Amino acid sequence: FSLAAFKRNKRKLELAEKVETDLIQLKKRRQSNEKENDSGTLDTVGAVVVDQEGNVAAAVSSGGLALKHPGRVGQAALYGCGCWAENTGAHNPYSTAVSTSGIYYFYKYFMRLQSCSVIKDAHQALLETMQNKFIGSPFLANEDGVLGGVIVLRSCRCSAEPESSQEKPTLLVEFLWSHTTESMCVGYMSAQDGKAKTHISRLPPGAVAGQSVAIEGGVCRLESPES
Repeated sequence: FSLAAFKRNKRKLELAEKVETDLIQLKKRRQSNEKENDSGTLDTVGAVVVDQEGNVAAAVSSGGLALKHPGRVGQAALYGCGCWAENTGAHNPYSTAVSTSGIYYFYKYFMRLQSCSVIKDAHQALLETMQNKFIGSPFLANEDGVLGGVIVLRSCRCSAEPESSQEKPTLLVEFLWSHTTESMCVGYMSAQDGKAKTHISRLPPGAVAGQSVAIEGGVCRLESPES
């Protein structure tokens, strides 16, 4: 019995040493790649898009967690968890697309940002979600830092001049991003752009990551095909 226990514990120790060695080698490779590519740490990548017809789509790809159980599928890979997109409908004047990144409980509430589709002030809805449903979540009270980020795209049909009947139909597009991490990189472009514009969003000076929220964004108009 003792011999079997010894062998079992020895295998665990050897496995732990191998994992530690592999992690050290991985860290060295990443540091080497970082010096070569100047790319820094890799993490979740999300995308939200809208076409000239007003159709929206969302996608997300995550590096996930280290030492995941074989076969585990994280929330980022599941539609309705890591990302969500819904076009305008009879009772829904806005098309909304959302892509998220963060700890597991994060996804559930950010998918409720689809409710922004019936709320005029998407900025306020996003702020309330970040503060009340994410940072203030009782399920995350024991977390050292409630870290996450989200990008939201919302569009609706409108006229640049409501009083003019000769205006070309346009799409009003609102693009927002928010995060509780120290920083978050955002890029955006149109089909006519040859290169994306990039921006690094940061928490305000003095703000604590995991306890504070940053929200930024903008609005633009896109011409849509005439009927």
